[in-house]
Amino acid sequence: MGAPKQKWTSDEEGALRAGVDKYGPGKWRTIQKDPEFALRLKDRTNVDLKDKWRNMSVSASGQGSRERVRTPKKAVPAIPLQSLTPEATPCAIPIEATPPAVLENLVSTKTPTNGRTPMPRYDDMITEAITALRDPNGNDVASIASYIEERHEVPSNFRRLLSSKLRRLVTQDKIVKIRQNYKLKDQLSATEVKPAVLEPTNPADSLFQHPSITCDMMDASIDRINEASMAAAMKMADAEAKSVMAFEAAQESEYAERLAEESDMFFEAATAIFEKYLEDGIVVLNNEITSDL
Repeated sequence: MGAPKQKWTSDEEGALRAGVDKYGPGKWRTIQKDPEFALRLKDRTNVDLKDKWRNMSVSASGQGSRERVRTPKKAVPAIPLQSLTPEATPCAIPIEATPPAVLENLVSTKTPTNGRTPMPRYDDMITEAITALRDPNGNDVASIASYIEERHEVPSNFRRLLSSKLRRLVTQDKIVKIRQNYKLKDQLSATEVKPAVLEPTNPADSLFQHPSITCDMMDASIDRINEASMAAAMKMADAEAKSVMAFEAAQESEYAERLAEESDMFFEAATAIFEKYLEDGIVVLNNEITSDL
């Protein structure tokens, strides 16, 4: 284990952004080897760069989508009081500023040339997708992502951000997750079967109309109700167990990815030692080998 990680500085974050702009996301080792960023990122591994960029992307998408377009105000130069006399301004021309509503229309009507609209808020896109698809069983992540990608400009890591946003909306009780599908609250309430409202009747009439009801029949009905409740409880327990297994599988997958990246780092170190051996014929190793190799 190496030394504890230090908090990222603004200089390191700036170097990471510049490296991603230059090489694109995923080229972490290339960014580290670039002389322009190597000095500022010397204390960071490629795994650190990957995790930091993911956090920066999530923060940027969650906050930037809430920002509204601000209407620029046209600056009017200050006029001295002495120049306001009728003799000094015989031919003054009034300056008309562009109304804010016109500027908002100009901004809102500006669309990309590829036919896609700029990315709105995640909540609006998810609501639009689920409403338009209209699947009675709900929509999975893939169908929601495909619908949004066809109509909006999205970042490269959009599907990962979409899964995170869907889980957050479920915790906020804005949408409902049924197995692996998602539905809106109003869609769920519309599909629920409302119980029939029975008119009150006279108990004496009911007993007279159904003389064949016995205690044995009532006991059998209670047994069937108990069996149904036990079966429902077993299904709920099975669903919870599957959910836990899926969560553990996701954690194991992430651990395997980290292990593969660290194995790649060790392989590069071994390759460098072997090349040194081929050049000089001898390699002197330190008595203590740390995990930073």
